[in-house]
Amino acid sequence: MIVTSYEHPALGLAKRLVNPLVIFVSLMISVAVVAPPFSDMDLLLGVLAFFVGSEVFDGYKFFEVEGSSLGHTHHYVMDLLVAWFLTILILGGLVYVTNLYIWYSPEILGVWALLALVMLYVSQFAVRTYLTGLRKKGEIRRAVIVGATEVGCLLANRIHQQHSLMTRVDAFFDDRVDDRSDQRLVAAVTGGLKEVADYVDKNNIDLVYITLPMLNQPRVIELVNSLRDTTASIYFVPDVFIFDLVQARLESVNGVPVIAVFESPLVGINAVHKRIFDVLASASILLMISPILLVIAALVKLTSKGPVFFKQRRYGMDGEEIFVYKFRSMTVTEDGATVTQATKNDARVTPLGAFLRKSSLDELPQLINVLLGSMSIVGPRPHAVAHNEHYRKLIHGYMWRHKVKPGITGWAQVNGFRGETDTIDKMEGRVLHDITYLKNWSIGLDISIMLKTVKLVFKDTQAY
Repeated sequence: MIVTSYEHPALGLAKRLVNPLVIFVSLMISVAVVAPPFSDMDLLLGVLAFFVGSEVFDGYKFFEVEGSSLGHTHHYVMDLLVAWFLTILILGGLVYVTNLYIWYSPEILGVWALLALVMLYVSQFAVRTYLTGLRKKGEIRRAVIVGATEVGCLLANRIHQQHSLMTRVDAFFDDRVDDRSDQRLVAAVTGGLKEVADYVDKNNIDLVYITLPMLNQPRVIELVNSLRDTTASIYFVPDVFIFDLVQARLESVNGVPVIAVFESPLVGINAVHKRIFDVLASASILLMISPILLVIAALVKLTSKGPVFFKQRRYGMDGEEIFVYKFRSMTVTEDGATVTQATKNDARVTPLGAFLRKSSLDELPQLINVLLGSMSIVGPRPHAVAHNEHYRKLIHGYMWRHKVKPGITGWAQVNGFRGETDTIDKMEGRVLHDITYLKNWSIGLDISIMLKTVKLVFKDTQAY
């Protein structure tokens, strides 16, 4: 859960307008260079690009990347490439399904794709440089934290690390400094709660963060009342970090604030981005590999008795049962209360099936699941229902992995947790990686996992 303190007006404006404006202006320049004038259809494409770009780029911290190290630069460039690629992908899908593509010149679109990328990089670099200059001039907000607690220390560190917040923590206050306090803050405590208002008033403090437990309600009320005569903004920081947070965020239920401690990352516009990406990617791949699918289907039918496809019940998003499709690789099609996982040199695996499993070609029919909406390209791998019912009783948080659609590949699979999970430790490792994926989901992470999966297909030794 990220606690955002104060957003500088320049940063807020940049985050909302710079990227979409650059995308729009770069289109205008491309048309002017290649084939002027700028027509009504170009305007329509520009408006679509403005709104699509504003939604896609809003999910990235392009103006908050600190430092100039190679690692920071690489991370920033990769995010920029992914965001622009996703914007083009979504726009391409919209233009194609509406038959608008007949109005646009491939030369203009090609120049635009390259020019926009360059202009986005330059403009974002310029904004970060401007914000750095403001910080060096001392044009930042000053804050104090009330509560020498672990969450107070965490908040101070987050503010210090993220320079783009343009905020500095000047002091800590707490009435009780003892063994129960965060020892990293003991020496930094300036005074007690009764001294906060006077300090805030005399030192022109802009922000007051209260990280005290809410059990201290009378003290907190007295503190807030004492701050009414100042102009400081006041924030409560609840200690929700005692939980294992997954996609935590502040929500509102008809005006009543609530804190999401565990939530799916795929809500709102994120769900739209993920679904568009899945549909376009799965449809494109299916079209490209359709001859391969036909050959594999024929070989499965000719080399062993049984159906071409193996259909098994799995748990999908929110624990709903779905049917997952695979090329049959065994002489059996188990889908009952007990399902035995495939092991090394498993006698049930056919000779062709061994090759299909080793190369992951048996998973290709799941692209149909993706296209139909029951699965995603990337996500936690779906387990047989029998395995789910077994492991959910043994592993804490096991069912959290079902807050997103299951995937053909996932973060666990590209980090060594592919194949047989014959021990609790292996399954726990897979689940921990799945939860890490939930905490850090982005389209960029999905693309990275897809690329790593392709690499694994050629050298993985854990699939059988």
